[in-house]
Parts: sequence; C-alpha cells; structure tokens
Amino acid sequence: MDLAESKIGTSAIYRPGAGSIEGSPTALQMFHAHPLVMAMPHWHAQVEVNYVMRGTVHYRMSDHEFRLNAGEMCLFWGGQPHQMDESSDDSLYAGAHLPLIYFFRLRLPISISSRLMKGETLLTSATDAADNENFARWFHYSKSGDSAKAQHAVDELLLRIERIALEPYSMTTSKTIVSLEGDQPHPNSSRSVARMCDFIAANFLQDIDSVDIARAADLHPKYAMNLFKRSTGMTISKYVTLLRLSRAQAMLMSEGANVLQVAMDSGFGSISAFNKSFRHIAGMSPSDFRRDIRLVTTVPAGSFQN
Repeated sequence: MDLAESKIGTSAIYRPGAGSIEGSPTALQMFHAHPLVMAMPHWHAQVEVNYVMRGTVHYRMSDHEFRLNAGEMCLFWGGQPHQMDESSDDSLYAGAHLPLIYFFRLRLPISISSRLMKGETLLTSATDAADNENFARWFHYSKSGDSAKAQHAVDELLLRIERIALEPYSMTTSKTIVSLEGDQPHPNSSRSVARMCDFIAANFLQDIDSVDIARAADLHPKYAMNLFKRSTGMTISKYVTLLRLSRAQAMLMSEGANVLQVAMDSGFGSISAFNKSFRHIAGMSPSDFRRDIRLVTTVPAGSFQN
C-alpha cells in the first residue's frame, strides 16, 4: 500500500517491537489508549476486539475497509494483514487481542466464528455506558499484578463478547454488509479445537506435526485436521506457521536482527521455508520487511505527507 494512500499525515505512528502483540502470539493482552495509526499493515495470531469510546478510527483489511465511531465495536481475525490508517486526535479505544485458545471456548454462533476466521469483520453499535466503565476496569485489572483480578477481567470480557450474538450485529467483507441475528450456538467440538490450540500455543516453536497435535486432543489425525479446518477456515499447519510468522515479524523489528537467526528461532526448519511463508503473508521478503519497518519507525511523525 502506498503510504500516501493511508492518510497518515502528521499523526503519531504505531511503533511495534518485540514486546508488543506481534511478539507474543499466544498471549491475551488488553488495551485502553489513544490508537496510533500504522505506517504498514501488520498481523498477529489473535482475534482482535476493538471498542471505540471516543472519536473515530478507520481500518484497511485484506479485502475491505471500515470506519468505527464512538460507541461502536468490532471483532476481526488478526491473522490477516490489517492497518489502522486513520485515528482522530480525540480517539480513545479499548479492547483485547484474544488467542484462539480463548476464542474457541466462547459460545458463539457458527456464523460468527467461521466467518471471522475467513477474514470478515463483525460490527456492532449495540453498546452502552457500562461498556466504557467495564473496558477501562478490565484493562486496569489486567495490569494490576493481581492474578485474581486479571482472571476476573478475562472472564467478564469473554462474557461480554458472547453477548454480542444476542443483539443486532453485521458481518462485512469486500465492502458488502450483511445484517444477522442470533442463531445456533457453536457445537461442543469447539472444545476439541481449543485443546489443539492449547498444545500448539505451548509447542509451536518445536518440530510438531498434525499427529502430535491430534494426539494431544485425543483425536484421530484425519478427524482433527478436518475439524480444525471446518472451525477456523485454515489448516493446522497454516495456523502453526502463522504463530511462527507473528513471532518472526516482531523479531525482525529488533535492532541488529539477523534473518537466518530469526528463521531458526521462530521454528522454521530452513531459510527457504521461512522466506516463502513470510512473502506469502507480507507480500515481501523478510529482509525487505526489516528494511521498511525500520524506515517507517525511525522517521519522525509528520514526515509522511498526504
């Protein structure tokens, strides 16, 4: 994407690093802040929940774009490259990055979970004043250092996400919006998917395959692969690769990062496999990504003009 298209202007730019969400692809992280625009698309292996409390923001996804105003909320799969390219000066948002080990424990309709995983975005304006208070409290609880408060915040957040399906919402992709009402709950097979995600999260940097993952969930390998694909819209191997790419993306942002070392430390068996996978999601080689991300994160805000 041409930087001139993204309308970055003089806004402060999001500066990712190894400690940001890209570098922790299995972590549930909450946020409550003024959203910074992104000079480049990024990706991460979590479902993103954004609630705009004030102002307005604009997103570009792989095949659609949308704007969120105060009082609106969205959910989308962060595994697709995405970019927040506009954020009003007064904007404030809150939300979380939700790993699949949490996402597939939610009691959501199939029409939500499967379509999110295929790249659609859920939009809803069915929010109220309590959301402003709750999202702020959940964030402070998550940062409190108190494990009981942190767990309470997660539990309440998950219940709030489930409530979305009980009120009007829409799904959008390719600039087409389809309004939906609540439908049948997600089947119990999601528990098996969650068990697979648990094992993958703990072992994705190791040399694991679908047999290892299926065994961890007490499933036949062929059944496990079919179930995972039906539930997430991607193969088990693609999800494992995405976790590795998310970690690699963060490592490449570090000063002095060596592409070969990043490939090995991210779980890839060879530099050729790493280059091929990285180019597929980023549209450029790891070396070019490292060069470009350093350029846009070291140039002062305001240097990019419309």
